[in-house]
Amino acid sequence: MNYTLHQLLIFLKITETKSITKAAEEMHLTQPAISIQLKKFQDQFDIPLTEVIGRQLYVTDFGKEIAIAAEKILNELQKINYKTMAFKGQLTGRLKISVVSTGKYVIPYFITDFLKENKAVELELDVTNKSKVIKSLQNNDVDFSLVSLLPEKIDVEKIDLMENKLYLVGNKEFDFPNEHNNKSIIENIPIIYREKGSGTRQVMEQFLESNKLQLVKKMELTSNEAVKQALIAGIGCSIMPLIGLKNELNNGDLHIIPIKGLPLKSTWSLIWLKQKNLSPVAKAFTDYLLVNKNKIMAEKFAWI
Repeated sequence: MNYTLHQLLIFLKITETKSITKAAEEMHLTQPAISIQLKKFQDQFDIPLTEVIGRQLYVTDFGKEIAIAAEKILNELQKINYKTMAFKGQLTGRLKISVVSTGKYVIPYFITDFLKENKAVELELDVTNKSKVIKSLQNNDVDFSLVSLLPEKIDVEKIDLMENKLYLVGNKEFDFPNEHNNKSIIENIPIIYREKGSGTRQVMEQFLESNKLQLVKKMELTSNEAVKQALIAGIGCSIMPLIGLKNELNNGDLHIIPIKGLPLKSTWSLIWLKQKNLSPVAKAFTDYLLVNKNKIMAEKFAWI
């Protein structure tokens, strides 16, 4: 057999995505390039690794076994690379962080210089909703999670990074110029929700319930970007974190509707399991944050 490490990577990605198209997108390659390498890899085995039924690609039982072996090979190769870098005195390893969707506006600024200073460190960043972030933390699949609401049933350590503020936001069609509007005006506005499991939705629902407000639920969307586009189009209003609205507010596409009781406030925190033994890379990152977080906040988020 004469397969290459590149072919192992491609085959492993195909088994993960169950799609040549998705594998090509995630590896930043063309579909023909992926297909050619898959065929060259499969031709070295007498037993099929994949099969196509209809338009769906399936991995055979034999293919699944080869994928497991491929992952082990690639992991061992990665260990060799890490050991080589460590022998040369460089901090090496992989940093795994799960981030709630709005956190994508926060975490890049707190990790960019750390990665620049430690070029042998690899970052694996998963951006998803709060429920999936907490699940990945519980399963010990990640080193850290970035959340704006601390989980209630998990013992965690944390580093508080910055304040999170949520305001009622809409486009110019929803104009309430009074400086302190009564909360009840929310009941007459079509409201756009985030999906269940979202931290933003949780905070919004707590505010509505505590104030006994009955809303007109216009729609439910699965990302802050989708909500923003709906707001800009004038479909309704929503209570959203300020952190993701800088450009839209500056451009006049959206504006804050002043309401008594808003903004709602929470704290962006990097958390990890209390009993977790942090890897050298993870420990170095916490040390970096403790020294630099205030400087980063002042330089990057003074506008808030």
